[in-house]
Amino acid sequence: MKKFFYIITVVAAMGFTACTGGSNQNGTNDQVQQNEGQSKTLVAYFSASGVTEGVAKDLAAVTGGTLYKIDPEQPYTDKDLDWRDSTSRSSVEMKDLSSRPAIKGKVENIEQYDTVFVGFPVWWYTAPTIINTFIEANDFKGKVMIPFATSGGSTIDKSAADLAKTYPDLNWQPGRLLNGANQDTIRAWLGK
Repeated sequence: MKKFFYIITVVAAMGFTACTGGSNQNGTNDQVQQNEGQSKTLVAYFSASGVTEGVAKDLAAVTGGTLYKIDPEQPYTDKDLDWRDSTSRSSVEMKDLSSRPAIKGKVENIEQYDTVFVGFPVWWYTAPTIINTFIEANDFKGKVMIPFATSGGSTIDKSAADLAKTYPDLNWQPGRLLNGANQDTIRAWLGK
């Protein structure tokens, strides 16, 4: 009798999953859409040229997470981003790791998130100092923190180590360099 009840329960669960996890007319997963309003995942990112933004959007789509753009109060111009110019804004900020570029806005209802992906382009082998501004402006204690990055030639290793060293009270998990990533490679990384 217990075995029969178990089989009925499993079949019912499978039927429910099949009904709620299908694709809608737009080809998107209904389950992901349903979870968006209840998401406990935040995908926060800073993107200077749009590359990290594209990856962040794919990551949010895969996780069903809420997308949050870390927006500088003063936008970066192409001149600001010229890493070959030692007087450019980005060069000056990265020489002074205590710099904290101002950001617009703040994450609302931060307490609702359990997992926070933090994305950025790697600058001078580490995260841009605007990432420090973002972390220091929010209370991430007790949350799972996962960095992700894009880069023209660096790994994420030093960036991830620097974040863990600077914010040792946060629960940092291994990050990933997501150059050229798409939703399939993100699913493979996350084991989805």
